[in-house]
Parts: sequence; structure tokens; C-alpha cells
Amino acid sequence: MKDEQPIAEFHLQVKTDLKALTQVSEWLENIVLPLIPHDLWWQCSLIVNEGFTNAVRHAHQNLPSETPIDLEVKVFADDLEIRIWDRGQPFNLKAKLDSIIQEQRDPLDREGERGLVFMYKLTDKLCYIRTDDRNCLVMRKNLT
Repeated sequence: MKDEQPIAEFHLQVKTDLKALTQVSEWLENIVLPLIPHDLWWQCSLIVNEGFTNAVRHAHQNLPSETPIDLEVKVFADDLEIRIWDRGQPFNLKAKLDSIIQEQRDPLDREGERGLVFMYKLTDKLCYIRTDDRNCLVMRKNLT
């Protein structure tokens, strides 16, 4: 997998605004839907919507609306990789997911953390990495 070249690569940059979710969804549908099995489309759409919404609401909550959010999609023979780049403070995704999973109550009953649970359950790889001045939510979905 490390040396595998993507079949297609796409990039979109939008402002920090929940209204941009429509643009993100339409962009994703136009580029990805023709390239993946139709029955996986809703899962990919949901994880992108949740990841983007979290970047706006949480990572960028105290940043100007002009602050860009970058989305990248790479389509491989057997996988789809989605990266959402934000400029917020670092976030420990693993620790947050561990705390949600360890609680006794159903995580889907918790409105504020439901998106993380969806992303965790619907991806084959989910991580949040910090680069020099940005964070990247990496989601990988097996297409076979």
C-alpha cells in the first residue's frame, strides 16, 4: 500500500463556514460517486460531512471565517483516502474515542460526539495528525 499510486486525486479549499457543507457535499458527489461502489457512497458522504462539520465547529471555533479548510481525496484501486486539514489547536482523537467507548452509555445518545463514533465505525483507518501548523483528519475506507 505504501508505494501504491492513486487512480485519482482531488482537492477543495473552503472557508470556515457551515454553509460550505453544501459545496463540500456536491464536490464529493461529483468526484467520488462515479469512482466507488454505489452502496459505499452514503458512508463516505457521512464521514466527510462529520469531519468537515467538526473542523468548523470545534477546530476553528475561535478562528476567523476566512480561515481555510482543505479537503483532499485520493482514490486507490481498493481504498478511498480522505484528508481534512484544519488550523485549530492539536486534538487527541485517540484519547477522545477511548473515553467515549469506555463510557457505559450508548455513544449515539450523545449528540456532541456522535460524529466521531460514525467516523470511527465507518472507516478502516481513522487518525488525526499534527504537522507544522495544521492538523489533518485522515480517514481511509476500503472499497472492496
